[in-house]
Amino acid sequence: MAIQQFQNVTCPVCACLCDDLCVSVENDRIVRAERACSLAEPWFLQQNTQLRPVAEIEGRPASLDEALAAAREILSRSVAPLIYGLSRSSTEGQRAAVELADQLGATVDTTASLGHGTSVMAVQAVGESTCTLGEARTRADLVLFWGTNPVVTHPRHLERYSAEPASQFLPNGRKDRTIIVLDSQVTETVPSADQFILIDQYRDYEVLSALRMLIHDRPLTGNEFGGVPRATLEELSERMRGCKYGVVFFGFGLSRSPLGHQTVEALLRMVSELNAQTRFCARRMRGSGDVTGADSVLAWQTGYPFSVNLARTYPRYNPGEFTALHLCERREVDSALFVGTHGLRRFSPPALEYLNTIPTITLDAPTAQIPWTPTVRFTTATYGIHSQGTGYRMDEVPIPLKAVLPTSYPTDADVLQRLSPLRVSEFFA
Repeated sequence: MAIQQFQNVTCPVCACLCDDLCVSVENDRIVRAERACSLAEPWFLQQNTQLRPVAEIEGRPASLDEALAAAREILSRSVAPLIYGLSRSSTEGQRAAVELADQLGATVDTTASLGHGTSVMAVQAVGESTCTLGEARTRADLVLFWGTNPVVTHPRHLERYSAEPASQFLPNGRKDRTIIVLDSQVTETVPSADQFILIDQYRDYEVLSALRMLIHDRPLTGNEFGGVPRATLEELSERMRGCKYGVVFFGFGLSRSPLGHQTVEALLRMVSELNAQTRFCARRMRGSGDVTGADSVLAWQTGYPFSVNLARTYPRYNPGEFTALHLCERREVDSALFVGTHGLRRFSPPALEYLNTIPTITLDAPTAQIPWTPTVRFTTATYGIHSQGTGYRMDEVPIPLKAVLPTSYPTDADVLQRLSPLRVSEFFA
């Protein structure tokens, strides 16, 4: 069979959603993925290398109809169901998941609750001066990476958006930019930077507070803050105030720190205050491929981005109370449906242990490794590989996903929609 080539393929592995790949397909296998990064290339090449039954019940192969019937039985008996995941799906699957949660009166949560959930809470509290990746690529002459390691987590970020691209305003590309890394450890991104500022672990808030004082020319006592010499922060504050366009990309080093929402709040306030003197933006470095889309879909369907409870027929939002991890640790759900299971790697042992004691339903790709045997397992098509769809880049820009390989598996939207005709009255009669 002749090799087929697909141009401008979008990669859904990380939230950069790079949409310039050239994928070569032979005998229903991807044999080459040009411009794919170190994370994406092995992921593309492993597609269609593992085949699983379309459905399984208690680890035994089953037909799709049998599995759907078993899943409906579980959901019909459930009083406090949980729907979790959504960040490896697409807009179509996410909408179907929220619709099902609404009908079940379930709690619906995304992987953001254990990632940038604290950042989302900070944005809700103080707002966000932000930009698209395209704007940063075109205009930013000062780039800060704070608590993030994009060379490992988003390998093409510097190449496509933050360091190397030339533009009308930065005709010399990298030579026209200053890149500064701020972190509590030396990372793989440091060699790509012009300056590295080492911060004592979990003392970012202290550094941010000192920077805000310096930016406003307020009196500041002390010779070091968070392990950083005062002179270094004075130099940084002058550089931030003197740039034409600055952007700070921040990651889990801030959002997952103790009281991370307050640390991110301090960063967002600093960025907002800098706009009185120059143009400055903040941008979260989102992890999973479409976790931004999961936030967006939940927000436009319920008004809230994650940790939403629909048991009272209207949405209630309370991170911690309605966060999937904590619900499982407190044993407050009696069934769980996972739309993608990779987020479970952050669950605590008590939460995973509890999942072994309740009925569970999973929808995931053939290559997914699940740490227990679900009651019902659906093998679903992979968006951006087997089926079309829409994903949201980390800057909330929607990107189309192409299908490059054939499959007999249904999409997660197909499965969820076949469960969704059930009505609330059937579950709580």
